[in-house]
Amino acid sequence: MTDFDSIDALVDGARQQVPLPPADERRRLREGLNVSRAQVAHALGVSTSTVGGWESGRDPSGELREKYAYFLDKAHAKLQAQAQDAAPDAEDTDVPSDGDETQAEVPDGDVGADEVEALPVAQPCVLCGALARHQVAGFPQHLDPAECAAAAGTPAESAAIAPEPEAQPAGREQRQAPPTRPRPADTGPGVKIMPVGRRAQSADAMPDLIGQAVSEALAKHAGDVEKATAALVKRAIPDAMALLDTTRIGGRYEIVAHPWLPDILRKQSARGADQIWEARPKWTRPELPPGEHEVAALDTNGAYLSALKTWLPLGQLNHSTGNHHDRRRAGVHLITPPEWDHDAVLPNPIGSRDEPGPLWVTEPTLRLLLRLSGPKYGLCDPPEIHESWTSGATEGLLEKFRVAMKDARDKAIAEDDEVTLAYVKAMYSKFVSTLGESNYNREIYRTDWMHLIRSQAFVNLWLKAYRAYDQGLMVVRAMGTDELHVIGDWRAVFAEGRGVTEVKVKDLYTVGTDADTDH
Repeated sequence: MTDFDSIDALVDGARQQVPLPPADERRRLREGLNVSRAQVAHALGVSTSTVGGWESGRDPSGELREKYAYFLDKAHAKLQAQAQDAAPDAEDTDVPSDGDETQAEVPDGDVGADEVEALPVAQPCVLCGALARHQVAGFPQHLDPAECAAAAGTPAESAAIAPEPEAQPAGREQRQAPPTRPRPADTGPGVKIMPVGRRAQSADAMPDLIGQAVSEALAKHAGDVEKATAALVKRAIPDAMALLDTTRIGGRYEIVAHPWLPDILRKQSARGADQIWEARPKWTRPELPPGEHEVAALDTNGAYLSALKTWLPLGQLNHSTGNHHDRRRAGVHLITPPEWDHDAVLPNPIGSRDEPGPLWVTEPTLRLLLRLSGPKYGLCDPPEIHESWTSGATEGLLEKFRVAMKDARDKAIAEDDEVTLAYVKAMYSKFVSTLGESNYNREIYRTDWMHLIRSQAFVNLWLKAYRAYDQGLMVVRAMGTDELHVIGDWRAVFAEGRGVTEVKVKDLYTVGTDADTDH
């Protein structure tokens, strides 16, 4: 064969690459089928993060490209057939009158059109920080992902917090509440539903990824509990991310998983820390009344699991200055903390810190200080805020994720299932610990979230300490995020058990005698 023959054979055998739809269409097709990235990854034999990359704009090649294109083509055909089956006949379709206003287009899978409003003054997009002219359910957002800097993965310029939207014009009509209709007769327990794109489905249809993983591990290791547990703990991080993907289907907002972060959130050296102060105390009451006292060391259950319910910034953090706090935003703040005059009976809300002066604190710590400075508590002066890095925020961003693990944990406790308990604990604890600069989790890089969740865990512990103090107990020690030592009838204040709203006894000891001076 001559060189020319080889070239002819090469050209004749070359195949054109299978075309793929745009990145946002790929995600829309997957979510339209109500399948997670983890499920697609399993079917194609790749990692969940690889599928996430394809949905962010990267393209597969070779045989993987053909398989992925086949999946997208099948998904498109199925969704199109479903849409045709659900479409009403032409003669039954209501035709809007000439006076009807056209609603703004809404991003698929997020919210209904009635939650989209035009802004009188452009405000920073909650995801990318660039100015947007619409808001979705109260948060400024670009309606077209192509306009959003976050969707393209490019950092937007920092924008100051815009002024509050102006009042609605007097002539604008208010939406009328729908007329009350008679309820159908109850025929049994109600069906819990959840949003999936623009549709709703039974909450029971959510796949039980935790139960499936435990069953598979036990089967693979022939019922050996120790080996199954070790295998599950080892895969806790990717499994937590797969669960997060599943619980985010139908989510109101996108998660910006790899935003640009300011230097204060970056490690100063390879083994050093960033500049954010986490309130994690090692506080001990300096003095007790004379006599012998029995101390109960209480352990709060699932501290980090409960702390997933906290105000988390949705998008890239934007810089602002001034002594002002916007409760619709969250992030980190440079503050001068107030003086704390109650160290004899309660730990300092900012934790154990000897150095005076300003410091960077998290959203939960700032909100706790503001709360304690209010009329209900009156325990301190308000902190002085110097500057902030924040984004529009919501308290429910990880709520479905948290509830899925809590429900699995509650069921495991009821069934004495230690395998699932260890697996769930590894999932939420490792999820939190690897949100920062970690080599073990490349799918989310949110150092700010890591600090906020950890600080929320301490805030929850501090509030338990205050509750004990307020109910007449003596608070002796507060340690980290989950340990509280008290004197008195603590069972009259806290429920005992293994649930996340309960506490259990870690230790019982006495102080006030010569034999126990070490305590």
